[in-house]
Amino acid sequence: MTETLLEVRDLRLALDGQTILQGLNLTVLRGEVHALVGPNGAGKSSLAYALMGLSGYEPEGGTIRFAGQSLAGLSVHERARLGLSLAWQEPARFEGLSVRDFLSAGAAEPGEDILRGTLAEVALDPDLYLGRLVDKGLSGGERKRIELASILVMKPRMIVADEPDSGIDVDALSRMFDMFAALRAQRTTVLLVTHSAEVMKHADRATLVCCGQTVEEGPAGRIRRYFTDRCVPCPHHDPRRREDA
Repeated sequence: MTETLLEVRDLRLALDGQTILQGLNLTVLRGEVHALVGPNGAGKSSLAYALMGLSGYEPEGGTIRFAGQSLAGLSVHERARLGLSLAWQEPARFEGLSVRDFLSAGAAEPGEDILRGTLAEVALDPDLYLGRLVDKGLSGGERKRIELASILVMKPRMIVADEPDSGIDVDALSRMFDMFAALRAQRTTVLLVTHSAEVMKHADRATLVCCGQTVEEGPAGRIRRYFTDRCVPCPHHDPRRREDA
């Protein structure tokens, strides 16, 4: 029996007086890799931020339920405690904090072996990275993988990965997709926020959004064909809209 982990219904959101989400719907099943796909400006990242409860992204209407519980009024930290985590498109720097301390801060289980194994999962050599500082000395791709490692050690129920292919090389991306497959085998849910048809190949199901609305939801292969054949370039995309990937 399939179990719904995340359910979004009729979600509406406006930023700076501009409508971003217009009654968007999304259903993500427990243990699947689900792609949220659409062109730039479709509202994908805004939805991800609304899921996490970030300031300024409070919905004007609709519902978000995670593991059967409404997220209305819950803070970012409260949502994280429920098991919902976000990997940013552009990870933040934590100047002066070592990678070891950064990973340890949120780890569900203590131990050097856990940290080393998690860095290896995201294709970083623990001998080279545990003692490094999370600062401008790291590339964007390195910071992104370290942030993903920090989420993995939390052992969340669901990871929202915003543009996971942004800023990392081909080999690291391949390792990342292998990791997503391993997470799925462990019944951890992954939501890939993307405009890449290539990333969609690694999803089980997908939801296509355009101009803040759900266009289609179903098997990833079918949605990928719809996206590549009928939506690129998207005839409904208005370049005057806020560029919100």
